[in-house]
Amino acid sequence: MVYSFELIKHANIRYRDSLVVLSRCELFAMLSSLGVTAEIREETLGGSRFLTVECRDLNESEIAFLSGHSSFCFMAENRNGLLRPLPVSFAGYLPEDLPEVLKYKGKTSAPFMRMMINTAVSLSSFSHMDTPLVFFDPVCGKGTGCFCAVTAGMNAVGLDLDRKDIREASDYFSRYLKLHKLKHELHDRSETASGHSLPVTDFVFADTKDHFRSGDCRTLSFACADTMDAPALFRKRKAHIIAADLPYGVQHAPQAGSRPDSLQRFLRRVLPVWKKVLAPGGVIALSFNTLTLPAADVREALVHAGFRLPVNDIFSGLKHDVEQAVIRDLVFAFNSEEESVL
Repeated sequence: MVYSFELIKHANIRYRDSLVVLSRCELFAMLSSLGVTAEIREETLGGSRFLTVECRDLNESEIAFLSGHSSFCFMAENRNGLLRPLPVSFAGYLPEDLPEVLKYKGKTSAPFMRMMINTAVSLSSFSHMDTPLVFFDPVCGKGTGCFCAVTAGMNAVGLDLDRKDIREASDYFSRYLKLHKLKHELHDRSETASGHSLPVTDFVFADTKDHFRSGDCRTLSFACADTMDAPALFRKRKAHIIAADLPYGVQHAPQAGSRPDSLQRFLRRVLPVWKKVLAPGGVIALSFNTLTLPAADVREALVHAGFRLPVNDIFSGLKHDVEQAVIRDLVFAFNSEEESVL
């Protein structure tokens, strides 16, 4: 069977030009998690860009899984150039506008963050687990990654040193839940790490009232803390996925005590800590500005910390323009000693 998937027309022209490369990588990972190996080619149909795959027949649940791709707006069987639409049955756990409404300077694109999460989940050992996964963003800013994760039905933990950003993220999510009349509870607490207290805000919520009453809920926690304190938030469970959009430049440079730290030294410090909170079989995804942090340095730091990089070339050609001062790249790595064909 031949399947064709139409790609969204992204508003950012620079990003749109790279969308095919990123979308192909995401689709490759998703198909691989289904046990499907096939060539993915780009083609233009009716003036729109598509990714086309020839593979075995996909069943209803597999089509639903692919419906969650971050950049698909239309899916069809392709019979000699004639397209028969497929039902797009993927539905988010929460409304899809959640990661989009809160606007701020330097915000990570929600579709890009969904691409990171989808690819990381598909590469992990947990891609088709029946219970909700745990997502962790160790430099979460105002929470776009966490909001993408809970929209997809995951539990999420976001951590950032900027108290104002964490407060804005928490206040926004509280207002959002009330606006959409979603049953929830909010709890403020503290965790102890290295002799000091970390303020944490926990949300417990559900997509329906019946699910909330029955205890079938999800959680989102925001903590204001140094990312080195991450293990204090994972004493009872591990993260399945870590995804982080690293600081792009001097304005948001990481700190080493009271002084700015280089991004290279920052990664060397934090990656062993992040690895401790990531479950075996989990995957970490890092995006970064190559003008301030070379991809070779990121890969070297990941290997030094004990992560394993994919061997397939499709995961090593993801550099793309975002704006004049940002050329972004993306690296995935496994928390596993096992060899993989990916």
